[in-house]
Amino acid sequence: MNKYLLILVILFSSCKSDKKNQDFLTEDYNVKLEVYNFDELEPLLTKKDDKVYVVNFWATWCAPCIKELPYFEKLNEDYKSKNVEVILVSLDFPNQYEKRLKPYIKKNKLQSKVVALNDVDSNTWIPKIDKNWTGAIPATVIYSSEKRAFYERSFNYSELEEEVNKFLK
Repeated sequence: MNKYLLILVILFSSCKSDKKNQDFLTEDYNVKLEVYNFDELEPLLTKKDDKVYVVNFWATWCAPCIKELPYFEKLNEDYKSKNVEVILVSLDFPNQYEKRLKPYIKKNKLQSKVVALNDVDSNTWIPKIDKNWTGAIPATVIYSSEKRAFYERSFNYSELEEEVNKFLK
């Protein structure tokens, strides 16, 4: 009889412990994520103020995107005082927001504004971003109230900095 009692105590203890770990993971990845359709995103791509905006389209499943993301984060930090704002537009699929996107944001402590674009009508919105965009990512738009440039490519930090500096002159 004592054997069975010991087994029950162990089972209940381990279940309780697993529950705590599960709650911790849920809380740990509790990241606020703004999800837009293209009409809601478009104002972020057309602001007319004194800032330079760097808008990067990426996804957690895109290896070149993940490789360059730290450069955008560094740019966001280094150029805040120069009135530059980085916006990271995730193209992750909605069913991946909780499993991949939010954990990635939390784990990597992303400080740039991160939004998710959930609009299946890509044939309509892709050419609105740039008429020559094939839809491949990573892709970046850099714009100010005076000019705009589109890049369907990856960046290293010095290349990204060089392009942004063209907008600051």
